[in-house]
Amino acid sequence: MPDGFSAGDTAFVLISAALVMVMTPGLAFFYGGMVRAKSTLNMLAMSFLSLGIVSVLWVLYGYSLSFGPDAFAGLIGNLDFLGMRGIGLNELSGSIPVTAFAIFQLMFAIITPALISGAIADRAKFGAWGLFIALWVTVVYFPVAHWVFFVDNGHGGWLGDRNGVIDFAGGTAVHINAGVAGLALCLVLGKRIGFKKDPMRPHSLPLVMLGSGLLWFGWFGFNAGSALAANGVAAMAMVNTQVATGAALVGWLVFEKLKHGAFTTLGAASGAVAGLVAITPACGSVSPLGAVAIGLIAGAVCAAAVSLKYRWGFDDSLDVVGVHAVGGAIGSLLIGLFATGGVGQTAKGLFYGGGPAQLGKQAMGVAVVAAYSFVLSWLLAKAVDKLVGFRVPEEVEVAGIDQAEHAESAYDFSAVGAGLARALPSLGTGAAPGGKPAGKAAEKAAEKSAQKTAEKTEVDAR
Repeated sequence: MPDGFSAGDTAFVLISAALVMVMTPGLAFFYGGMVRAKSTLNMLAMSFLSLGIVSVLWVLYGYSLSFGPDAFAGLIGNLDFLGMRGIGLNELSGSIPVTAFAIFQLMFAIITPALISGAIADRAKFGAWGLFIALWVTVVYFPVAHWVFFVDNGHGGWLGDRNGVIDFAGGTAVHINAGVAGLALCLVLGKRIGFKKDPMRPHSLPLVMLGSGLLWFGWFGFNAGSALAANGVAAMAMVNTQVATGAALVGWLVFEKLKHGAFTTLGAASGAVAGLVAITPACGSVSPLGAVAIGLIAGAVCAAAVSLKYRWGFDDSLDVVGVHAVGGAIGSLLIGLFATGGVGQTAKGLFYGGGPAQLGKQAMGVAVVAAYSFVLSWLLAKAVDKLVGFRVPEEVEVAGIDQAEHAESAYDFSAVGAGLARALPSLGTGAAPGGKPAGKAAEKAAEKSAQKTAEKTEVDAR
């Protein structure tokens, strides 16, 4: 291997990449539990589709556009690495192979469009969603990743390297980008049938908790791995990730208890995710105390923000805007207050004697990425809608998108009916004294009753 290669750093980044990959299935479970039973599989499949499409596009041209040598004013990479050509096995990025860096960044590119899917749950055509993913990562994510992450000694991405916007692990490029795109899509697709009228409660809170736990676990790779080396910055990023997430969980629950009178498991899971989102851009530039403050603020503010959809009338199904756009903005802006200048960055925030300059830079980064993502996402969604139609027909949405789009269902309720049909006679329904069947008419009545019970169970679950 060439001089400067570190086996330890390489192993650390490869393990971190695997952890970030686990976040996408974790997100699928998190979102899948939050929807009604009739949309569960579709929600899972929307995240998994991103794993397929983005992986292929990344090799073809995504890595080159995101991290190829700058083509124009820090806005986009060139096409030197089409098909990953020209990248030797022994070529290094810092102390790790370029291929290790490329696979790590691929996992960021995969989960970002998957985050968007929660905003349009229950109503998007699966094929149209796949087309949107391909267009969106090409036109929106790859350029923004170049703005934020590409470093070339003052000649890299125009937001991060040239203008000093701090985003350690993706608060702007991933979370604000995805959250604002989710807002654009839910405006284009419109509200779900029954929005503000039907409760539309999560069908499986255990699934939500499992998904949030997997996200929390994988996020250590997301944030600590962004140091790209097994060093003190990675360790601090990991500490900050844990304490900010815990603080946000508490902040959300306290807000929820004061406003609604209960501590909910959904609130705990959502608060944890809000904290993970908020600390993502800041984990390499703040102290653990600053991370706690960011988490508490994010937990309470995001809990308040998710109700805006009812006040403003946009149907963000699974609170992508309230958690990811708002949480990403909070974390990015608070760097301007809490950056210590002694963790992984040289810039200091307002509370550490740095003045307002860094806060202004962070505000610029938030505003630019949000504006670019919203406008381009809205245009792309409109284009997809015109080309193939983005929303499923009304009867499909009412009956359940799983059967129409995937010819499957997450739960087989027919087994419930069959079990009841067998159980009811033995319990006395339709049975003569002594436990003997009371005839075919009684058996048919029992089967009919069981079928009605099963149908009601399925409706309640939806």
